[in-house]
Amino acid sequence: MSFWRVLLAILFPPLSVIGKGCGSFLIVLLLTFCGWVPGVIAALVILNNTN
Repeated sequence: MSFWRVLLAILFPPLSVIGKGCGSFLIVLLLTFCGWVPGVIAALVILNNTN
């Protein structure tokens, strides 16, 4: 996880996971609409996953 990805995950979570696939992007986008904190947490979890 690079510093810039983490910063982007905090500022706008869906953009940080756009390279991980459409499903991840949609999940983070929906969680961000529900609230900013769930979107940030989901983005950081997806970015931290090494698979």
